[in-house]
Amino acid sequence: MNPNVDVFDRDAENNGGYLYTTHNQLSSQMATQRTMKAILAADCFTGRSVLDMGCGDGYYTIQLWDSGAPRQLTGIDAAEQAIKVANTNKQQRPIDFITGNAHRLPWPDNSFDLVLIQSILHHDDNPQDMIREAFRLAPEILIHEPNGNNLGLKIIEKTSPYHREHREKSYTSIQMDRWIKKVGGKVTYRQFAGFVPMFCSDGLARLMKFFEPVLERIPLINAYGCAVVVIKAKRVD
Repeated sequence: MNPNVDVFDRDAENNGGYLYTTHNQLSSQMATQRTMKAILAADCFTGRSVLDMGCGDGYYTIQLWDSGAPRQLTGIDAAEQAIKVANTNKQQRPIDFITGNAHRLPWPDNSFDLVLIQSILHHDDNPQDMIREAFRLAPEILIHEPNGNNLGLKIIEKTSPYHREHREKSYTSIQMDRWIKKVGGKVTYRQFAGFVPMFCSDGLARLMKFFEPVLERIPLINAYGCAVVVIKAKRVD
């Protein structure tokens, strides 16, 4: 039994995927769409072999294949039921979805051009080790995570039944920078993005979406107000 994984297996089995990817609520749609745009904006997928570490139900992985133009794409996740959903939803796309432990993956060193660490660190008990494993497999990584600088997000994590059930714990950008440096990497790109939280009312979602572009453009304000952060880093050989 692994409580960090079991809850996602249950979600995938009961809902045919994760709540935020299968739910028709406007806020979830806005948040996931902004996340995908922020990931693609890093501009590091075209023509490359990519490992999506923590691919979950494959929702983002499939969009990445369709819009990011990677040469080869593999998704791995510890939740078996989520991988089953991903393999069903990929249809004829040549994406490999497999179940595995992101701390000890079966490929030799430098098997990929890029590892995408997609919203998994805040569910794990040893995030630094996961980043270390990503750098073993590729010279470049791209991290997407909830923005742990955001105090509002910290409140949601403590009070929301969904966030508490899924054991969510966001990390500051400074903390992630330290982990990257400790395992031999260097940050080369950072973007704070999004403002709409998942699972809020339609009215609040529309209001926050209206202010989102302004918030994203203001230095410092975006670092503490945006919902997610995307960090690109290279291994220092």
